[in-house]
Amino acid sequence: MEYRQLGRSGLRISTVTMGTMTFGGVGWAKKVGDLGVSEARRLVDMCLDAGVNLIDTADVYSAGASEEILGEILGGQRKNGVLVATKARFPMGDGPNDAGSSRQHLIAACEASLKRMKTDVIDLYQLHEWDGQTPLEETMEALDTLVRQGKVRYIGCSNFSGWHIMKALGVSREYKYQRFVSQQIHYTLEARDAEYELLPITVDQGLGVLVWSPLAGGLLSGKHRRNQATPEGTRQFAGWTEPPIRDENRLWNIVDALVSIAESRGVSAAQIALAWLIGRKAVTSVVIGGRTEAQFKDNLAAADLTLSEEERKRLDDVSVPPVIYPYWHQLNTAKDRLGEADMELFAPHLKK
Repeated sequence: MEYRQLGRSGLRISTVTMGTMTFGGVGWAKKVGDLGVSEARRLVDMCLDAGVNLIDTADVYSAGASEEILGEILGGQRKNGVLVATKARFPMGDGPNDAGSSRQHLIAACEASLKRMKTDVIDLYQLHEWDGQTPLEETMEALDTLVRQGKVRYIGCSNFSGWHIMKALGVSREYKYQRFVSQQIHYTLEARDAEYELLPITVDQGLGVLVWSPLAGGLLSGKHRRNQATPEGTRQFAGWTEPPIRDENRLWNIVDALVSIAESRGVSAAQIALAWLIGRKAVTSVVIGGRTEAQFKDNLAAADLTLSEEERKRLDDVSVPPVIYPYWHQLNTAKDRLGEADMELFAPHLKK
């Protein structure tokens, strides 16, 4: 297992992170999984034995049950130096202050997460989503307070746009608050929108990147194929709708390429998809999830898989996103002055 620096922080995390959305099975999360303590414990032990040192959860996963199960497993004692990340922002009650990124909600949510996970500190505390109604000065001050109180070690964001991130970093700089060390984003061969803004910002501003749902909810696992019925036991069979598929033919072309490369290597399509992500310079870690030991075992193997330049180009060619404005203008007129961050979007186009 390789360990990479998380942004500009001194924290090193494994290139594979364990996700826990399948723990609990309460409410909407039941479509993803409903693992109890004993089943989840086996998966946690498997990941730790493979060298994974970061486990990611969120207060909203199964209405807190995911955090509670993780707390039962870790028992207040961190095995093998394991790090824990969680998130806050979504509703955790029916009250007017039970959601959002206000000082009131974030501090209360953090203290509730600490209690559920039976721990004194959260290693990485992430804003789960943007809150356009709370001033960022209040949000960043609240996160800074949690770090200075010793309840949180590092902070990050998830599902922010480029201008959201830059505004938050600007607030941190102006008021000398703790800054984000990472962003957790959706990024796959099927959904490469992050290359427009989020990955260039990562390189330019020194952020780490955690990728959630790196197999597009299982669509890139190889189980889903063109002109075939949705397999039973998958998220899609249960009615899961993330991520949105805007071009189904493009999706199947990507899956065909993944399966072809996987068959030539004697591995799964899922491993190829994950290896492509891990091989991206801006990506720090991919967050894997699942319901079975077989799924985790297969995904963990991707940490040791390196794709050839020819294989990466084949995957790039079948999945590369269109160059939207202002990028098509920059591609036409600014090739002589592109920087390292620009290449997160332009590199595949310049190789053609």
